[in-house]
Amino acid sequence: MESSLLLCKGCTPWQGLLLIASLLIFGHLPTTARVITELVPPEVAEGENVLFIVHNLPENVKSFAWFKGLKTEKQGIATYRQSKNLVTNGPMHSGRETIYHNGSLLLQNVSHNDTGFFTLQTYDTHEKILSTTSVYLHVHDFLWKCGRLATSSQPTIESVPPKVVEWGDVLLLVHNPPENVVGFVWVKGMTESKNIVAARYIPDRNTTMPVPAYSGRETLYSDGSLLLQNVTLNDSGLYTLEILRTDMTTETAQVQLKVHTSPPPCCNPLSPPQLMIRPVPHYAAVGEVFFLQVHNFPEDSRRFSWYKSSHRAPVLKIVDYNRVKNSVSWEPEYRRRGMVYYNGSLMLQNVTEKDTGRYTLEVFNKDFKFKKASVEFYVKKSVTQPLIEMTDATVAGCRFVTFTCISPDTDVSIRWIFNNNTLYLTERMTLSPTKCSLRINPVKSEDAGEYQCEVSNQVSMKTSLPISWP
Repeated sequence: MESSLLLCKGCTPWQGLLLIASLLIFGHLPTTARVITELVPPEVAEGENVLFIVHNLPENVKSFAWFKGLKTEKQGIATYRQSKNLVTNGPMHSGRETIYHNGSLLLQNVSHNDTGFFTLQTYDTHEKILSTTSVYLHVHDFLWKCGRLATSSQPTIESVPPKVVEWGDVLLLVHNPPENVVGFVWVKGMTESKNIVAARYIPDRNTTMPVPAYSGRETLYSDGSLLLQNVTLNDSGLYTLEILRTDMTTETAQVQLKVHTSPPPCCNPLSPPQLMIRPVPHYAAVGEVFFLQVHNFPEDSRRFSWYKSSHRAPVLKIVDYNRVKNSVSWEPEYRRRGMVYYNGSLMLQNVTEKDTGRYTLEVFNKDFKFKKASVEFYVKKSVTQPLIEMTDATVAGCRFVTFTCISPDTDVSIRWIFNNNTLYLTERMTLSPTKCSLRINPVKSEDAGEYQCEVSNQVSMKTSLPISWP
């Protein structure tokens, strides 16, 4: 076996590994095995290399030939004859092709003109055709090299409680908020600026912005949920939440708020306010403290218990609290880092990702009747600092540059920065679906400068070191 044939110049490590495996297997297969051709990689972009790996080439093959297209006449790329270890180039050979003795073909620096069928024919000692197999190559303009777009549930809003009595409090609780959020806007009714009741821009995580319809009774939380206090009949109606993403697109969700008047003393009163839990914060970083704040806790309660459950895991008790005896009974796992309050609220310190799950509070009164409320809580790791990889290439006389933001973290938002300011895309710029790659095509002198990527989740944010182009 000639070393020149084993050396796969221009192959990626993965292509080379597969080729070597194919070469080692060649010659040890029965003659009845069906010849198969595999593209590595299966998808290729302009300027890249592709390897046509041949499997199951039988022992009685004495020569083979590669052709461009389905018809083999006058479309030959190259022919290999084993007896002479000789490669003869055909009219379609462009100087970018390398043929190997196990039938495989390497095509380098592909272009759109290479799109189409490639056909391999094998022959016996008498030049009789043993097999014909074809494979289609599609050359893309460009292929993203980083993450894929993950599907996620649409945001929804729940009114807690579903119906609220006048002068009571209600939480408009957001479920499934997206990862890549830069701001929330709450509007009474439809999306008119004069009806905005609350707004928050996430990079300034502690401040709610002043807005036209703000009354001082609204509290906007970092997950987008809105608490309305001392509601009146005028607060009834449709509420719309607008969520602004890092790519400047928006998502909306709506909820109908129902406010009822308090009944006169002669009438049967409505049900007492619904037991409600609010996690503070809704997302916590590993090692932080979280607080499950209880609202509308019944004053006549005698004791209460907290439980935790998670996906495909049994329900675990956290703590029992007897208000009559003022006694607390903790489960061992939570004893050293938990604190429970007389009003039912619960605090846990030094949280880990295992603390993510659904927390349920059960409250019992003197007649042993109980109320129940639950809430979801999430713990996330702080993100690590990303790094940027840059590829500068020229294809068909057109120069383009690709920046890839490399991060080991998942479920993150990515923002691109140019010369210390947010990068605003021009018509020559394209982002991959998850924003992890930025392509500028064609790249021009005005694009010269420093590029950075910022990776964030609900609890942390890190920025890469700058990389300069050119």
